[in-house]
Amino acid sequence: MRRIIVTGGSGFIGYHLAAYLSSQRNTEVTVIDNHSRGTADEMFEELISRDNINFLKEDLTAKNFYNKLHGRYDEIYHLAAINGTKNFYERPYEVLRVGILSLMNLLEWCNKENCGAFLFSSSSEAYAGAVNNFLNERPEFIPSAENMPLVVDDVMNPRWSYGGSKIAGELLTVNYCRTAGVPFKIIRYHNVYGVRMGYDHVLPEFFKRVYEKVNPFPIFGGEETRAFCAVEDAVKATELVMLSEKCDGEIVHIGNSSTEIKIIDLLKLVLDIADYHPKIEIHPAPAGCVMRRCPNTEKLFALTGFKAAKTLEETLPKMYEWYIKAYESRR
Repeated sequence: MRRIIVTGGSGFIGYHLAAYLSSQRNTEVTVIDNHSRGTADEMFEELISRDNINFLKEDLTAKNFYNKLHGRYDEIYHLAAINGTKNFYERPYEVLRVGILSLMNLLEWCNKENCGAFLFSSSSEAYAGAVNNFLNERPEFIPSAENMPLVVDDVMNPRWSYGGSKIAGELLTVNYCRTAGVPFKIIRYHNVYGVRMGYDHVLPEFFKRVYEKVNPFPIFGGEETRAFCAVEDAVKATELVMLSEKCDGEIVHIGNSSTEIKIIDLLKLVLDIADYHPKIEIHPAPAGCVMRRCPNTEKLFALTGFKAAKTLEETLPKMYEWYIKAYESRR
């Protein structure tokens, strides 16, 4: 029996990861979340009703969750964080506090006796400042490999609250786990998308404006590029990194290198799926917005043999239908 912990399990990727892991034989998954960001919707209630799921509604920034954990856990996936660009700007201190303190508390509980392997979920935001500042001089920074410099290019810009928390998290994970002798892996997710990803990201915001028949249709920026990775691919890659001893002590990018697209072209794809063609109104991108993001996933393939396969054209129609139904139900 694989005993597993997934923190942030009511959030987007955490939910999909817990669902994926619990669908396998001989797994017992403990989900920890306090619903500060994720939600206890019907999908989550179905998840925690499964026989091999234990749900702990706990705040990882407090240490009393220790008392609910018993015995040895083979795998600990730490995904708990406050994500969403809107939160970076409006709740920067809370983004930092939750990101850093929850990780420190969890690490201080971990040791060789109760943790078989620890995985920290970082983000491409950790090196976004390097791309923003040095891409013209260093075009090899895209696609971005794991040895990218980690840069906060403006400490006064609240956007970097999230990226800064992930830089601190990588340092904490590496140095604590090395000291404690706990095998660890660090992953950096790159623009993962799918159903139930919340409402504060670019695709759900596009879907909402389509649902509301907004015309003219505003877009902030548009020339920026992103490489999108379907959540189904992301969770499979996450488990493979965790299970591979080759990944011990490594940082591994998780994403889809073949799907880089301009945001304006992503919008046009959404509008084609919706068969809705309003006038597009382009506004300046927010300060600090990364112009280009695309991961180099050669290391992921070399260590695990995994390569993301799902395309936007294949997955967006299903996601669009899910969000339209969700917006209808929220009326």
